[in-house]
Amino acid sequence: MTQAVPQVPLSEDLSHDFFPVLPSLVLRSTRGNYDIYIRSEDSFALYAKAGDSFTEHHERILLNSGRKNVYIRHDQRPEYFDHITSHLGEALLDEKIPRPARAQIFYETSLEIVEDIFSKELPPTIDRGQFNRVFEFVTKGVSFLTLENSLQTMGSIIAHDYQTYSHSLHVFVYSQLILQTYSFAERDMVQFGLGAILHDIGKKKISETILTKPGKLTSIERQHINTHPVHGAGICARLPLSQDALNCILFHHEKLDGSGYPCGLNDPDIPLPVRAVTIADIYDAIRSSRPYSDGTDAFRTLRIMKEEMATQIDMNVFRRFIEILSGNNVI
Repeated sequence: MTQAVPQVPLSEDLSHDFFPVLPSLVLRSTRGNYDIYIRSEDSFALYAKAGDSFTEHHERILLNSGRKNVYIRHDQRPEYFDHITSHLGEALLDEKIPRPARAQIFYETSLEIVEDIFSKELPPTIDRGQFNRVFEFVTKGVSFLTLENSLQTMGSIIAHDYQTYSHSLHVFVYSQLILQTYSFAERDMVQFGLGAILHDIGKKKISETILTKPGKLTSIERQHINTHPVHGAGICARLPLSQDALNCILFHHEKLDGSGYPCGLNDPDIPLPVRAVTIADIYDAIRSSRPYSDGTDAFRTLRIMKEEMATQIDMNVFRRFIEILSGNNVI
């Protein structure tokens, strides 16, 4: 960006083609593949072309001129959110960005990912009521995570490994859909959701080299990565979470036959919410492309889980999940 004045004015009112964002949400010193506009009465003018850096200097010029928002075309919304998500961790840790703005980045990006999960990963037969309930819980959960201590915690894990956060939101959605088929109180559902979102947060203590290793882990590396539930529970101990949420973080790798970790719990000792998070976690892990494996389609993933994990996961909970993915209403 070489000039700080509007260019290419648009003579007609195209407000329905644009959405506003705070200047601080256009991440500084990074290059986004979208144009930035400013508004003057009922017209818009190009302020920065796609690929230009938006610096603190340009933001200050806008604020000094009394402009509280910049605008991005709706047809470039995917490019904007791709840019935001790829720099989300560093943005949340950037003390130069006001905390409310960082919270808004986190909040809006998280909700965008959840909407994307519903549109791409789940059957269209899931009714609006189910979507609204999950969206309500994610809204409350993400609002909790925008508190100062939580925001710093999330920023550090996202900066360490963004894929872990994206995976965690998938686990949140899947487990919430499962647990909605039971009769839990709303406050409990919110805590289960927080446990799902934070279930892998202990991976911030694991070397990125291990997390992204393309080949098979050594026994020592496996032992190291298996410590992440304990690390996660320790990280979250200072947050105002319920025991249910902490259980989801600590026990999501436990198996009904006692073969899991870190405690080797057996069937009677594993709470129902943890069982739902475990199934959601396994499903998304197999479905997703990782450095060490290609993703698998939904049908094959469910078949693997049924044939190879029948003694490890709760098959009653699993059947409910299959019903949800098949588009049947089990609520």
